[in-house]
Amino acid sequence: MKGYTAIALTDHVDSSNIDFVLPRIVKVSKVLNKDWEIFVIPGVEVTHSPLKEIPILVKYARKNGARIVVVHGETVSEPVIPGTNRCAIESGCDILAHPGNITDDDVILAAKKGTYLEITTRLGHSPANGHVISLAKRLGAKMVLDNDSHSPDDLISDQGAKEFLTTLGLNPDEIGQIFHNSEDIVSRIKEAS
Repeated sequence: MKGYTAIALTDHVDSSNIDFVLPRIVKVSKVLNKDWEIFVIPGVEVTHSPLKEIPILVKYARKNGARIVVVHGETVSEPVIPGTNRCAIESGCDILAHPGNITDDDVILAAKKGTYLEITTRLGHSPANGHVISLAKRLGAKMVLDNDSHSPDDLISDQGAKEFLTTLGLNPDEIGQIFHNSEDIVSRIKEAS
């Protein structure tokens, strides 16, 4: 599958469905890890939740088998509750997805807390990539590339990822670091397994 060695299996969750969705993702990840050569990481993407619910959902996800917790950030393509980026980072999510017009202060906090900022190939969420990259580079936050795949056609090869990141003005060393960040996440999860 386009050279992938690991993939995170996540779905959008909030207080209404996390107790239904997460156990099924954990279960199917275990099944797939028996038969696939690709390492499947069970997780969730906390999405459109009231701010006070985000830390509760992050904690619940970790306690109930999510090995990676993503929070749907303040993308420019749809309305998201203001303050979601900050709350997600404070809650200790692993990746802040499509953080949109994230602030300097939130990027500084992400760097301090070890939250990765997503650079996305998904068309609707990608217009703010340049802003996220600029702040992350200047303020020392780590980035990961995510295709936010909703179907196999959304997946991107290593070469496609390199070309995409090059069009965003990143040099080969910066692109290598983004790839390395993803490898670090996978290694950390495998070691904890």
